[in-house]
Order: sequence, then structure tokens, then C-alpha cells
Amino acid sequence: MGQTWIALLRGVNVGGTGKLPMADFRAALSAAGFGSVRSYIQSGNLVFTSDQDRATATSLIIKVMREQFDLERPVLLLTVDELRAALAANPFPEAGADPKTLHLIFLTGDISLDADGLRALCTQGEDFLLTGNTFYLHTPNGFGRSKPAEKLDRFLKAGAVTARNLNSCMKILALAES
Repeated sequence: MGQTWIALLRGVNVGGTGKLPMADFRAALSAAGFGSVRSYIQSGNLVFTSDQDRATATSLIIKVMREQFDLERPVLLLTVDELRAALAANPFPEAGADPKTLHLIFLTGDISLDADGLRALCTQGEDFLLTGNTFYLHTPNGFGRSKPAEKLDRFLKAGAVTARNLNSCMKILALAES
């Protein structure tokens, strides 16, 4: 049944905010016409099939969230090939030793980056690269302790932004390919 899509929802079931019961959400998306709806962990990572194009599928997911769960969150859709390409283009292969130190930040819309401003915050091996619609942020000392991660929204602007660590991206891709 159509294209396999990966939906990344921003700010869902993280830190006690954006509560969205994933089992109920999967059921609601199935009822809305999406096929083979599956999720990875509770933080808004879905895989499904649909004959709809990206914009239509995104709008329907947002509508289901709003109308059935009273939740407004950005939704970013990727194809399996897009996620596979983002992983293959990883400019920080050393992060594979600790895949939680690399975050892939997926972007839509008009993208701008103040690279000089962000680079001034980097310490102890931190680095980043913007390639197309994917921003890679390597934080070898931990994302939670990283000044570039903390202040990223001041330096990186886009229509929609959502991040996943390398480990999560690999697991989401495996789910989508299964």
C-alpha cells in the first residue's frame, strides 16, 4: 500500500510534556487510513505506509493529533531513502563508537545557519555540519552538557526542526526496512 514514510514528531512524551499515548495514536492513524503503523519508543517516531504525498500525509497526522489528542506538534516526514542517505552522509563516523553523541537534526522550509556564532560555542571536540536538510551535531561529551546543543535554536533556523540521535535513527531505519 504505497510509500513507506517515517514521521518524526517534535516534543512528544519528552520531559512530561506533549503527552501522546502512542498505542492510541497508532490506532487513530490506522483508522485515518495509514497502513502498517508502527512506532519506535514513545517519543514520536512512526513508520507507516500511505498512497498520499508528503504534504497530505503530514496534514492528516497533524489533524489527528489536534482533533483526537488536543496536541499541536510539528511533524516531519522522511522517506526510507532520505533517512538512509542522511545516515550514509554522516560526517562524523567516529560517533559510531558512541551513537548517542551524534544528533541528526532534520529541517524543512527555509534554512539559515550562523556557523561562526555556533562554532564559537564548540569545545572539546564538538563539531557540526549542515548538509541539505540535515544538520549533524557531534557532542562527544554529551548532548546535555553541550553549549551548541543548548543554544542551537539561536543559530539554526528552519520551518520545522526535530532531532534524533544516531542510535535512534539507525533503529528507526531498521523498523522502516523490516
